[in-house]
Amino acid sequence: MSKASLTNGDASNVAKDEIILLDGGFASQLSCHVNDPIDGHALWSSRFLATDPEAVVQTHLDFLTAGAQVILTNTYQASVGGFSEHLNLSEEDSLALIKKAVQLANTALTRYLAEFPDQPERKPVIAGSIGPYGASLHDASEYNGSYAAITSTGKMREWHLPRMRALIEEGVTLLALETIPCRAEAEMLVELIKEFPHVKAWLTFTCREDEKSIASGEPFQETARKCYEMNPKQLIAVGVNCLAPRLVECLFEGINDDPKKPKIPLIVYPNSGESYNVEQGWINRDKCEPVETYVHKWLDMGVRFLGGCCRTYAADVSRIRNEIGKWERLHGRVRLT
Repeated sequence: MSKASLTNGDASNVAKDEIILLDGGFASQLSCHVNDPIDGHALWSSRFLATDPEAVVQTHLDFLTAGAQVILTNTYQASVGGFSEHLNLSEEDSLALIKKAVQLANTALTRYLAEFPDQPERKPVIAGSIGPYGASLHDASEYNGSYAAITSTGKMREWHLPRMRALIEEGVTLLALETIPCRAEAEMLVELIKEFPHVKAWLTFTCREDEKSIASGEPFQETARKCYEMNPKQLIAVGVNCLAPRLVECLFEGINDDPKKPKIPLIVYPNSGESYNVEQGWINRDKCEPVETYVHKWLDMGVRFLGGCCRTYAADVSRIRNEIGKWERLHGRVRLT
């Protein structure tokens, strides 16, 4: 992998043809460091910002050591309302805890760079994780977007803005607008980041099994293109996350074929292939698919940001890294170091 231009937390100069390795499923890797259950809690992994911050740091370190060039803050399910309700925090303390997520990621990055001082040019970047409004409802509606029919974009914007601002105030210049299930929320977020013109972002959708629609049923390619064209200056990539790897190819196929339209930089970080059920937890374990077996095909299709989501671990990130290195050598690129 060529040396990343993601330096000093700045994603503004990412080369269009550069391959960037993301981290994996934070809650999954966190489970290696904590005894308390993670899945099923209303705050998911974000409560460990308060209860076990060292475990959060160690989880980031696991991904950095595996080769991740971008690590996401542990804030997917973090919000002022959620921390107030479930941790009994004030608004001020809730925002401070969101900022603490950036501080913990920075702590991990500092330790990593101290351990590997000879790699300053590939200094990883911290991306602020912005999960969907539906994640706060704790009913898995972020996987179908059903809340969009009864929730105004104004209400969603009001919910997103404080946590987005907190991450940015703490120094984040790259946001991961991730697992978005519906077009209305995606378009709102793409507009919202215009309030922070120095910030870059990627946008990823969760999708249906039909291999053509986002979770709410709207067409993926049409939605992805509309969102990208709304804000190409700030969006460094658009794609999918938290879906089975086998679904990615059909969703992306032909998306950049029209020479009259600007090419969309593509990003993918799937889950293991399992599905999450509110009552049963993770199911369909027998359908797990090794993410790394798809890497070469995705790179051939033009994907340039790759990583993992739920039920993928640091070991999976390392295997993805190895496959990226193989692909680069096959195509005469600089070897991953």
